[in-house]
Amino acid sequence: MDQQQSSVVELIQSGGAFLGIEFGSTRIKASLIAPDTTPLASGSHAWENRLRDGVWTYDIEDVWEGLADCYASLVRDVRDRYSLRLTTVAAMGFSGMMHGYVALDGDGKLLVPFRTWRNNITAKACAELTPLLDFAVPQRWSIAHLYQSILEGQPHVQRIAHLTTLAGYVHWKLTGEHTMGVGEASGMFPIDQNTVDWDATRMAKFDALIEPRRLGWKLRDILPAVLPAGRTAGKLTAEGARLVDRSGNLPAGIPMCPPEGDAGTGMVATNAVRPRSGNVSAGTSVFAMIVLEESLSRVHAEIDIVVTPDGKPVAMAHSNNGSSDLDDWIALFGQVDKALGGKATLDDLYGKLLPLAVQGNPDAGGLLSINYVSGEHMTGFTEGRPLFVRKEDDEFTLENFMRAMLYASLCAMRTGMNILTEEEGVVIEGIRGHGGFFKGGDTGQRMMAAALNVPVSIPATAGEGGAWGVAVLAGYMLRSDAEQSLPDYLDERIAKSIGAPVSPDPRDVKGFTEFFARHKSGLAIEREAVKALS
Repeated sequence: MDQQQSSVVELIQSGGAFLGIEFGSTRIKASLIAPDTTPLASGSHAWENRLRDGVWTYDIEDVWEGLADCYASLVRDVRDRYSLRLTTVAAMGFSGMMHGYVALDGDGKLLVPFRTWRNNITAKACAELTPLLDFAVPQRWSIAHLYQSILEGQPHVQRIAHLTTLAGYVHWKLTGEHTMGVGEASGMFPIDQNTVDWDATRMAKFDALIEPRRLGWKLRDILPAVLPAGRTAGKLTAEGARLVDRSGNLPAGIPMCPPEGDAGTGMVATNAVRPRSGNVSAGTSVFAMIVLEESLSRVHAEIDIVVTPDGKPVAMAHSNNGSSDLDDWIALFGQVDKALGGKATLDDLYGKLLPLAVQGNPDAGGLLSINYVSGEHMTGFTEGRPLFVRKEDDEFTLENFMRAMLYASLCAMRTGMNILTEEEGVVIEGIRGHGGFFKGGDTGQRMMAAALNVPVSIPATAGEGGAWGVAVLAGYMLRSDAEQSLPDYLDERIAKSIGAPVSPDPRDVKGFTEFFARHKSGLAIEREAVKALS
């Protein structure tokens, strides 16, 4: 064993590493890191959402099965890498898909199935809340789901004792603390950036709106406490430890950082928390986060205003539909390969097929893909029907097909980004990318640079994702200099790991612009498809 390996073993044995676990859309991932943020080991568990009674959800039992399996996978990775058993860590944190609706009664029991961010079923609520609060309330936000439930007279509403998100729910079950990070909170209800807490003025307006219904609670009664990055958000309880580690080795008492959403952990993972910086998380959904220098001039329904984990204002252009349609096509190609006697793995298929997009025509040869597996609020769809369309004389090649698929996953986000750059004059100096879209080579960077017309760089740890990001936040909580800001902490530890940017190719920029116009026109076909295939 060399000296470096020996020091890592000593660090893990002494309980000096930090642990982050994130509940993503298709995977629960664990990341164990050193105090300098170096990844040491990882674990994962695959899971999928389900459409039940018109609602996208995950079974709550799957949360705990998935968490235990993910942690067991991490323990195995530590054993395989270092020939030792992971028994404890210095600090830990949890993250999850932002937004959604987890409503609990006084005993902590789920009142209705968990409603995920993917649901676009709160249009009436948003239409009332946005002018009332003078704030763009997206359909996936927790407050939208709550008010929609009130409007529909759903019987569970009067029994709500706590309203939270997936990350907040997991944190509460593990610590007994109803709290969350301010970045995650900003996807539930607007945040006052001066107090780094719920916006009291807007909260009073909401309470006045629902007061005639005599529900027995006010909004602050049921929402979690809000904490900025760097604060301690409780400790792992004995019961919580057993939920994470069914072998019984993980002890109680481990300090926990505030639970954060995947947007916040993405900002941390890409070191994009200062004004004019931005990041794009591209996977099942695609969203761009731009840290603002000043507030936007007016409310835009397409743009979310959230905050960084330390409370700075951020404009988010979020699209529900990212890689899901592409993933389905890759799976189909895998079936073709198997039928022909091949043995290609999914990694093989992605690794071989995605780079072909670079060889395609800049505008994807006239081909059109609309990737709406679910509704898309950015363009006004409550349901989706994935489409692929071409004219008889288009250049129908595999290279153009792959480029069309990648381009399509960025079009809804580009709709929101146009508002920021063209209408609001927001300056973006560069974008840092993370997520599955950027795996393998520079194909994802080139396509993203074409779509946004800015340089795109990838942190060396981009593949580690939000689990790594929340592990970094756990480390920040235990920083030696209590006055060190989050941006300075990240600069000190992450800045050198940011890769060289890929600048936009003018031909690709022109090609994406042509594809984007075609995609926008093609939404008329999408609307008819939703009607026809109901």
